[in-house]
Amino acid sequence: MSSPEIASLSWGHMKVKGCSSTYKDCKVWPGGSRAWDWRETGTDHYPGVQPADLDEVLKKGIDLLVIGRGMSEALQKGVDVKVLQTEKAVAEYNKLAGQGAKVGGVFHSTC
Repeated sequence: MSSPEIASLSWGHMKVKGCSSTYKDCKVWPGGSRAWDWRETGTDHYPGVQPADLDEVLKKGIDLLVIGRGMSEALQKGVDVKVLQTEKAVAEYNKLAGQGAKVGGVFHSTC
């Protein structure tokens, strides 16, 4: 099953190919899409995208996740994300922490 393409995007409107609905915000996955209702998880410009916002899509059997932070990057504005293998992630974290950066980390030390 393939993932539907985003057919059009403009301020406040998104259209997913093969779907009759128009979304303001949406979630897409192989074989489907739906509105992304921020009220479900307490998402707002701060604190930004919540892990619970991603859970539904992650459970759809995807291999890659793409997150849109907004047209003006207002969701988690100023927060960059790096996803790396754990040893590389720890090295990057330690490098940044050693430089005095306000950095956070989430690390998995097995598999």
